[in-house]
This record gives sequence, structure tokens and C-alpha cells, in this order.
Amino acid sequence: MALSESLLIHAVVARSRANGPGERMAVWVQGCSLACAGCFNPETHHGGAGERRSVDGLVALAAGLGVEGVTLTGGEPLEQPDGVAAFGAELKRRTGLGLIILTGYSRREIEADPARLRAVADADLVVAGRYQRRAHLGGALRGSVNKVYWWRTERYRRADLDAVPELEVIVGADGTMTITGMAAPAIG
Repeated sequence: MALSESLLIHAVVARSRANGPGERMAVWVQGCSLACAGCFNPETHHGGAGERRSVDGLVALAAGLGVEGVTLTGGEPLEQPDGVAAFGAELKRRTGLGLIILTGYSRREIEADPARLRAVADADLVVAGRYQRRAHLGGALRGSVNKVYWWRTERYRRADLDAVPELEVIVGADGTMTITGMAAPAIG
């Protein structure tokens, strides 16, 4: 793995409970060409924004937090397949942390594209499918009912996802508030 790999990042939350089982680091990548109607995070679509972060630095951050795992979301993680593949491989090699990837691509689209398939190779769980506003669900890491779980390992179970809070408000030391989770888009 080339440690020179990087990801274009929108935001990182060091400790979240609304982005997967247990306390975990949540990483929102920047850039998405899917632009699903009603997307929770339209500010992550434009690929020209964001901050370039090294895979090595992100893995080191996650390893030092004492969290259960990492969730990659977006934007669209699989539009940065090389960086995501490098992140997953390095996370697995250096830590015992779990990895969940939330994507708008379907499992069929991922399996048909070698780069996207490499990107999810080290994920424990992929939550796949386009967000559909008319089928909004907002729970268990699925924004809409059509999104499917692709269990890649046995690390997580459905009951783990059912226990994930739908909404979380994080107040930073500087007073900034971050609202995250799968609650109705009108809330955030």
C-alpha cells in the first residue's frame, strides 16, 4: 500500500454513536456525482471543496481514539476508490477497528467495477443503494428502505445497527454544533 494515498475530506467527527455500532470515528468524504434528490449532505457534493488528508494520518487518528471503528460516508466514498481501498487496508493492517462504508452505489454496481470492489475489500459492512426521499427510513444506518446491507464479515449484526441512535448532536469545545445521524433530513 502506498502511504502517499489520500482522501478528499469534508469533515471528521472523532467520536460518534449515530454513525454505526459503538463509539466510532465518522469520516465524510467530499465529492459526489450521484446527487440523490433529498440528500442529507448536499454540501458534500462539490468535489472542488474539502481538505486533502493522508490515509496514514486518518488511520493514525482513528487508532489513537480508543473507538470501536470507523464509518466512511459522504459525499460518495466510492468515487475515491483508491484512497478508500488504501484506507481500509491500512486500517485493517494497523488496528483492530471495524469499518463501515455508506454508499449510494448498489451492490451490483460495486461488484461490476474492479476499483469499487477493491475499495470495499476490507469493509465489515457496506450499506449500499441510492437514497430515495419517497422511501425515507432514517434508521439502522439506512436513509431509505431500498438501501441494503452487504455483510462482508461477521463483526456486526442487525441488532447492532438497530441500537444505533437516529440522531446525535455534538457540541464542540468551541461551541460549534454538529448534527448527525439518519433522522429525517428536515432536522439537520
